[in-house]
Amino acid sequence: MLTRHVEDLLARYCDGDLPDADRRRVDAHLSTCARCRTALEEIQFSAKLVRQLRIVSAPPSVWDGIERAASASKPPSRFSSFVGIPSFVGRVLLFRPATLLWATACVAVLAIGVTGYWWTRATISRPWQVTQATDGGTRRMAAGEWVETGGGSQARIIVGQLGTVDVAPQTRVRLGQISDKEYRLMLARGTISAEINAPPRLFIVDTPASAVVDLGCAYTVTVGDDGAGVLRMTTGWASLEFKGRESLVPAGAICRTKPGAGPGTPYFDDASAALKQAVNEFDAGKDSARALDVIIREARLRDTLTLWHLLSRVSEIDRSRVYERIAEFEPPPNQVSRDQILALDKDALRRWREELAWKW
Repeated sequence: MLTRHVEDLLARYCDGDLPDADRRRVDAHLSTCARCRTALEEIQFSAKLVRQLRIVSAPPSVWDGIERAASASKPPSRFSSFVGIPSFVGRVLLFRPATLLWATACVAVLAIGVTGYWWTRATISRPWQVTQATDGGTRRMAAGEWVETGGGSQARIIVGQLGTVDVAPQTRVRLGQISDKEYRLMLARGTISAEINAPPRLFIVDTPASAVVDLGCAYTVTVGDDGAGVLRMTTGWASLEFKGRESLVPAGAICRTKPGAGPGTPYFDDASAALKQAVNEFDAGKDSARALDVIIREARLRDTLTLWHLLSRVSEIDRSRVYERIAEFEPPPNQVSRDQILALDKDALRRWREELAWKW
């Protein structure tokens, strides 16, 4: 159960050691838990820092000073005389010149590496890099510029160290701003395929109908000339967001968007044809009552993804029907009541969704 925080799983999550089912559950939890997202970012930052450290040889004068200190005839009488070393470390190193020598050298290397890292991070610019498939050449581009492909051309956008975005023919993408907190693109028309490995909500693609917020995933999004779009998830999760309306889309699911209305109701690609057609009709407002009847009738356990989103998109009368259908497959957790769900209590909905996500 992921009704609690998942910090104890995040190290294995980053290393790719979690079973697929557990990883999907952590993905679902991270999509709404700011505390665990922050913990994940700290772990990923620390791992990146360690990877960037290099072995640096200290000048001879440093080693000479260390040797003189280590060979002193009498150890310091007080632990605090080890300047800059906490007392508990002093207790460990006291009377151990060889250990002191090694530890001091490691601290010196780490300090040099950290200083170099922060200097580089603070001064290096991070322009967008775009590779054209026609000639294989890579060029640097600034925020605000457009990447456009013709009928027979493709391109690849390098998203820093986060991943890549492949731009299909007949596509127009504007490069957005880059910061420590956000990488942003705007898809005006056409198709892009993104593969991103980054903390949740760091990479965002704006479309005329919704923002595609990456939660650690791979996906394809297409926007037509009318601004309507469709998101198809390959791995992980993404969130479609527009003016407070949100659809969470896991791997294997599809969600359509419409200008002015935002994201529609997600459904799995392997759902029945009748259910998929009914979802599209419901979102379009075409005989919504009949469409809802079909969705409730056709829903499988996995289709609770669709039903859960409908809880907040149907009338109060129909909400009870949707609730009962979901509960047939997976009752709410013990701490979540029927009344809380029908009142659309945000915390209750999140807790139930985290339980349902095990089946998605």
